[in-house]
Amino acid sequence: MAIIECVPNISEGARPEVVEGIAETLRAVPGLRVLDVQSDATHNRSVLTLAGDADALRIGIPVLFARAVDAIDLREHRGAHPRLGAVDVVPFIPIEGATMADCVALARAVAEDVATRQSIPVYLYEEAATAPHRRSLEDIRRGEFEGLADKMAQPGWAPDFGPAMPHPTAGASVIGARMPLIAYNINLATDRLDVAKKIASAARMSSGGLRFVKAMGIPLDDRNIVQVSMNLTNYEKTPVYRVFELVKREAARYGVSVLESEIVGLVPQAALLQAAEYYLQLEGFTASQVLENKLREE
Repeated sequence: MAIIECVPNISEGARPEVVEGIAETLRAVPGLRVLDVQSDATHNRSVLTLAGDADALRIGIPVLFARAVDAIDLREHRGAHPRLGAVDVVPFIPIEGATMADCVALARAVAEDVATRQSIPVYLYEEAATAPHRRSLEDIRRGEFEGLADKMAQPGWAPDFGPAMPHPTAGASVIGARMPLIAYNINLATDRLDVAKKIASAARMSSGGLRFVKAMGIPLDDRNIVQVSMNLTNYEKTPVYRVFELVKREAARYGVSVLESEIVGLVPQAALLQAAEYYLQLEGFTASQVLENKLREE
């Protein structure tokens, strides 16, 4: 059976009963596995990690939209993370027995389906994008829900599917296909947002930093600290430890220390083994030395 991962991000992280209700509905979809659910009240956002074949996801994602659109009103939404829609972004990721072309076809089919059922504008992104300027999620999401109506009126920003105006409470959604990424955040022991933004600028590829890194500085007001929030789009070429070391060095320039870091959602084992090999200075280490990997080989 082909396995496709799907990682929907929804604009709700402060009401656990809403998030759990959505997850429970998805668990009832035949052939669809809910691998992980993580919520953050400060971001007011939840990340669900799903897996199944194309048929299961084709059924499950419209179910998610139906529940989320009923429960989330972006006119009342407040959170640190940028957002365009109640269901903000839905990427499909080939894992086993599926190709990127399969995921692109699935993204387009699901986008058309939910746009029709929910009257929500949908943009296609990454490998499913229909125009180069709409490939990047941050470019599509720029202006957020509050600026969406004006943005959609501009040339080149009509949605791929759905109405040419935002849904009044659910905004718009971004659906696409991409390779696996790691959502990685580093919290700083300071409340200086200017420092977090400067470090994010130094880290992200678009402003001359590390390749395959997207980064922004955000406040965590409930903890009185700031965060460098990142997506690592190719951990093999830009490993997690390299990102951590750069942020730590940049923070030191401003007299700030790293408080902690976190991974949101699931992470490939290989990314963690890279970090272990680097920090422990392991010589000749291979993944086959991991006990669980060896047991699976037998």
